[in-house]
This record gives sequence, C-alpha cells and structure tokens, in this order.
Amino acid sequence: MRPAASVAESAPPDLFRTSAPERASTASPHYVGHRQRLRDRARGGGLGALPDYELLELYLARSIPRRDVKPLAKALIARFGSLAGVWAAPVEQLVTVPGVGEAVALDLKLVHEAARRFARDKVEKRTVISSSSALFAYVRVALAHEPREQFRVIFLDRKNQLIADEVMNRGTVDHAPVYPREVARRALELAASALILVHNHPSGDPTPSSADVEMTRKVAEAARALGLSVHDHLVVGRDGVASLKALGLM
Repeated sequence: MRPAASVAESAPPDLFRTSAPERASTASPHYVGHRQRLRDRARGGGLGALPDYELLELYLARSIPRRDVKPLAKALIARFGSLAGVWAAPVEQLVTVPGVGEAVALDLKLVHEAARRFARDKVEKRTVISSSSALFAYVRVALAHEPREQFRVIFLDRKNQLIADEVMNRGTVDHAPVYPREVARRALELAASALILVHNHPSGDPTPSSADVEMTRKVAEAARALGLSVHDHLVVGRDGVASLKALGLM
C-alpha cells in the first residue's frame, strides 16, 4: 500500500489550494508564497479581479508547478500583445518563447479551443443571420489573433442555421487565395443554401480592401449561378469585425 502522503499528492490539483510539496517545504522558494497570495485574491475577489498577467501566471502554475512563472507570463503577453493573443497563438510560435515547451503550449491552446467551442455553441442550431452579436463573437474568437490570413466559409441551411464552418484556405500575413468554384462546389456537397464568407486581417484593422470587395463579388456570382446566396462577408481583426453588407459593399 502506498503511503498516505503519496496518495494525497496524486489527487487532482485544486486551483485555490496549496499543493502538498509547497506546504511540506521548510525552505519554500519565494514564488510559493506569491502563488498562494494569488489564489487567496482569486478566492476573495474572483478571477476577474486579477490582471491579465496574473491570471496567466496562475494558469501556468498548473503546468509548471516548480518554477516562478511570473516572468514567463509577462514575456508571453509582451510577445503576443495581449492575453487573448497568447491563447490564440499557434503552438509553433508559443514554443519559440524561452520556457515554453510543447506540453505547456498545448495546455495554453486548450483555453483557446474551449473558448472557440463555447462561442460556436452560441451560433450552432440557431438562425445565424438573426444573431449577429453571437456570430461576430464567434468569428472574433476564431480569427482575431491569427498571425496569417485565413479564408473561411460558414455554410447555412434553408433556415439559415449552421451546417459547417470550414477553413477553405490559409495564406500569408496579407493574402489568402480564394477559389470561387471551390467554395460553390463545397456548398453543393454540404447541401447548403447560403454562405457567409469570413476572413481575417492579421494587421488588426478589419477595414475591407478593394481586393476583398472584388473577391466577394466573384464568389457571389459563382454561388448565384448555382442558386446559392452569399449573405455577408465578415472581415475580422483585433480591432473588431467589419460587415461588407452593413457597409453597403455588396
């Protein structure tokens, strides 16, 4: 039978509880007390009371329990611009930050994927075009912090409910190729009736370009020939979401 102390140490971690190794040490590193103070503040005022870098620090402490992670939390936010930028950064970029291995990078990506699925749940099985706020929130979570341009299509049924959201192409920091016939072909495969085009501007500014307007026109023409509708084209940036339809550009 294993000693009782070992059984206790193998129990799932509690966000607000000091771990057994931290309690047992008679010469605890300085960050142990700081970490406990963070937990106490989060317990008392809620996680919302913590600034971004401390929230990230508390999260990183679960992945890296035996190291001071405050400098790493600050380095990650400095590197990716914001807490949301850290969550959304791809694994291959996260691991370029000293102190972030693949396991830690995957732990960080879990947060972004959970947020994306939560936002998707707000638009799934709902009339998408009548819930623009939920749709905008979803595309922002999915694309606002992508480092390269990505072209996606949201495929809708006759009730304007979500059938699928698919990445049709990925590109460079300022261009993702779009093939209107491929978009129309995929819509037919999914038995879609309507489309919403979505792409991001890694620069952060969602203002549509003349190329965006021209691409929208070409996709709409290809779709119209097959009896499909293009409801909108959303351009996503860190500064917000622009709707070409709302702007009178389609």
